[in-house]
Amino acid sequence: MEKSVLNKIEEIVGTKNFMDSEEDKLVYSYDGTPMISQKPEAIIIPDSVEQISSIMKLANKEKFSVVPRGSGTSLSGGSVATPNSIIMLMHKWDKIIEIDEENLVAWVQPGVKTHDFHKAVEQKGLFYPPDPGSQKICTIGGNVAENAGGLRGLKYGVTRDYVMAVEMVLPNGEVFINGGKNVKDVAGYNLRDLIVGSEGTLGIFTKILLKLIPKPKSSKTILAYFDSMSNAAKSVSDIIANHVIPCTMEFLDKTTIKCVEEFAQIGLPTNIDALLLLETDGHEAQVAEDADTITKILKQNSASEVKIAQNEAEADQLKTARRAAFSALARVKPTTILEDATVPRSNLVALIEKVNELAKKYDLLVGNFGHAGDGNMHPTVLTDERNTDEIERVEKFFDELYDETIKLGGTITGEHGIGLAKKKYLSKLIESPALKMMQQIKQAIDPNNVLNPEKIFSL
Repeated sequence: MEKSVLNKIEEIVGTKNFMDSEEDKLVYSYDGTPMISQKPEAIIIPDSVEQISSIMKLANKEKFSVVPRGSGTSLSGGSVATPNSIIMLMHKWDKIIEIDEENLVAWVQPGVKTHDFHKAVEQKGLFYPPDPGSQKICTIGGNVAENAGGLRGLKYGVTRDYVMAVEMVLPNGEVFINGGKNVKDVAGYNLRDLIVGSEGTLGIFTKILLKLIPKPKSSKTILAYFDSMSNAAKSVSDIIANHVIPCTMEFLDKTTIKCVEEFAQIGLPTNIDALLLLETDGHEAQVAEDADTITKILKQNSASEVKIAQNEAEADQLKTARRAAFSALARVKPTTILEDATVPRSNLVALIEKVNELAKKYDLLVGNFGHAGDGNMHPTVLTDERNTDEIERVEKFFDELYDETIKLGGTITGEHGIGLAKKKYLSKLIESPALKMMQQIKQAIDPNNVLNPEKIFSL
């Protein structure tokens, strides 16, 4: 990028909000996605909507790209720079503007950390269910861009189900608000659903209106051990078939259990094949009844042990196993490739068996954990990106795994997005007319392709 253009960018945001040293470029050359990096030309921290608008107008005039970024926790390369681009940091836009208890909504800036928002609304007896695994670091803006899920998705849904409005800057610099506090609103096309999950390619969020619900009055957390993954999966199906919908229904496989125990030393047996973590919440009487039903089903399916937390501290300890999964696996080898595949719940066992079969075929160490109730699993390959032979086998492993996922009626991402990492698989999943429609929407909104280009698909 020419120095004269960088000078114009610096002039808009001010010297204190402009960085272009080699060290800064290196720091912002990657996000949470392994083996994908690109140095930006500069990094900026805008102070106002007007500055963002001016930057986008300049980008169209001078033909450079802008990549918005929150905490950089993306696992699909969504916030990695592209050639001839600048990174626009939004993590300092971290104010909770309003919690409207009468309408059960809250306006927030995009840089608010998800966990901080949870705490703020729960102090008022309210509840915001989406809880991505990175909730202590990730931002609401990133959650909306990626339509993030989390452990409570089975009962409460994903981020899209809680977004009521967004204020955003379009790629051409125009600013608008779509949506509002109305519970019912069917005026015109549903742009909100188009924007949520668009991975930062259609606009830059500057304010987000989120729906809140009353905080559940009580909950129970249950942990069950199994000597057979198929028995664990059968339990999941049986619980749903009995019309019990836990808010959390997570699983860990043998490899992941071993890694978690070595990492956290919380007393997990390392000779079991699978672990289920379940939580039911709601009215106290309903929670008690659901917990009884769940416990009976777990035992009927040969759970070797069932633990029920007696208080919140015990519940937190039980949840540690699931929340520590990624960190525990990441300690084993230098490179951790955490992926994201989803199938209809009834095909979960078939997908797990396929993962294990492919791990043997390609001689790879793979841990498995995820959201059993959603059919959303995270096969995690533990490898070393310096080992070119092994990385070739990793690529073949995922190529074959995603082919099998699609054959099982599944999708290539349940909550991490496409970004740069999964572009090559998208055409296998989305039929050509639908993919073309997506590309035409991007071209209509961003004709110069200046906002987060090359993510999801190429034009």
